[in-house]
Amino acid sequence: MSIDKVFGIDLGTTYSCIAQMDRFGRPEVISNMDGDNTTPSVVQFQGDDVVVGKLAKRSARIDPDNVAQLVKRHMGDTAWRFHAGGREWSAPAVSALILGALVKDAERATGEQVKDVVITVPAYFGTEVREQTKLAGELAGLNVLDIINEPTAAAYSYGFAQDGSANETILVYDLGGGTFDTTIIALGSGNIRVVATDGDHELGGANWDAELAGLLAERFLSAQPQASDPFDDVYSEADLVTQAEEVKQSLTQRETAEVLVVSGADRASVSVTRGDFEEVTRSLMDRTIELTRRTVDAAAREGVTQIDRVLLVGGSSKMPAVARRLKEAFGYDGQLADPDLAVAKGAALFGQKLMLERTVEEATGRGVDLTKAMADAAAAHGMTSEAVKSVVETQIVNVCSRGFGVVAQRDNVDTAIFLVHQNDAVPVQVEETFYTMVDDQSLISVEVFEQGGSEESESPADNNVLIRGQITDLPPGYPQGTAVTVRMQMGRDGILTVTAHHAGQLQPLTLQVDTTSSMTPEQIAAERSAVSLHKKNL
Repeated sequence: MSIDKVFGIDLGTTYSCIAQMDRFGRPEVISNMDGDNTTPSVVQFQGDDVVVGKLAKRSARIDPDNVAQLVKRHMGDTAWRFHAGGREWSAPAVSALILGALVKDAERATGEQVKDVVITVPAYFGTEVREQTKLAGELAGLNVLDIINEPTAAAYSYGFAQDGSANETILVYDLGGGTFDTTIIALGSGNIRVVATDGDHELGGANWDAELAGLLAERFLSAQPQASDPFDDVYSEADLVTQAEEVKQSLTQRETAEVLVVSGADRASVSVTRGDFEEVTRSLMDRTIELTRRTVDAAAREGVTQIDRVLLVGGSSKMPAVARRLKEAFGYDGQLADPDLAVAKGAALFGQKLMLERTVEEATGRGVDLTKAMADAAAAHGMTSEAVKSVVETQIVNVCSRGFGVVAQRDNVDTAIFLVHQNDAVPVQVEETFYTMVDDQSLISVEVFEQGGSEESESPADNNVLIRGQITDLPPGYPQGTAVTVRMQMGRDGILTVTAHHAGQLQPLTLQVDTTSSMTPEQIAAERSAVSLHKKNL
């Protein structure tokens, strides 16, 4: 099926945006109905109606119980639900409403239908979270062609801005509203190769806001000792957190900021300096430096020791402390690289690549010569044949953001055995031999897991089970120590396939990870129906 246009979406924890390729072949972000390039990732439920964006964010101060924020942090948590509008909402369903608002604004602005999309995720997101992001798009009625890592998208956008001529190794420091990634990428000959990546999906600008809100509350209580703590009241707390974000943004440009803090009938003007702010958030910045150092060390183990450029991506990377701390720790000079919009633009560029690849592939499949197929694609999309050739031939090589393995017994103790490791280049295929534990063993259990923490752990409890399977009805006659061969492979599409083979089997056991099974078809249908109903009222 041919694709006419693909939109790129940065589905962020605190802000989201959507981009397209303009008629000159350049990526551009589509402004929302408020005239802004980004839309707050906030949803307010009002019965059967929903409000998404700036108004919903403002309403958090007066209606916090019905306002969903920071939902991206709950993606992959199948137990999480937001209760509002007389029903429960999963993280993918709330995210679908945010996507629906982006799409509706884009359709109003362009007069075109938004159907085919590429959505970005933090590089350190695990398998299940990626699948739930894709599910959010599907619940919104979108055809999600691919999920691309945010740092890769940012690097793609940067490489495009350099006319594809960049030949350097870059470090992408991506500090968003709710997540942090650090990724080292080699650019050369128009290609993009991810060398190493690391991150923390619970570290982002919202953490800085929370620490600053605590400081504001502390100073308020010092000025008004008889007042109640703003954190004791849900409305005062919501107001304080919103003010903290505004103060944080102000301190990006100014040395001092002042805000009026209110709790009940009491109020006080509170002043905060940039130095105060940086001191109370020092441990958070330390964490980003630690993760960056770990990424640099991982790249060095792959033979990449020189960093030519550091790109600062994500709205929170605009804090002055970011560039200063990177300089102090590594000697790097950070460069703000369209921090709020680069990811969405990169997703739009990647969407164009998928569209052109599909167009050329369909033509050659009908027997059309490759050169003519590219020329026809160029004519259809207002590009030169050389430009189409460059886009189609660009190679993007990613790495595994997490390790994967199986549980086996070692010294009679269940142990997590890693076969695929974090930062292994994909596609990857690994084979390992295990052995039966007893004579005439008739059943073998296979448990596939994904790395749960920032580092590999041999404890199964520290990792996340993805899928379980069994080899059953094995014939008798095989002694203890019979070989069981396990093969694990991950393709460029991110699909993990595991096969296990015992000599007594005619066919190996094959397991393919499909994490959308965490929701039943009935649950997905119910979510889709609810999202569809509420989308009409956006």
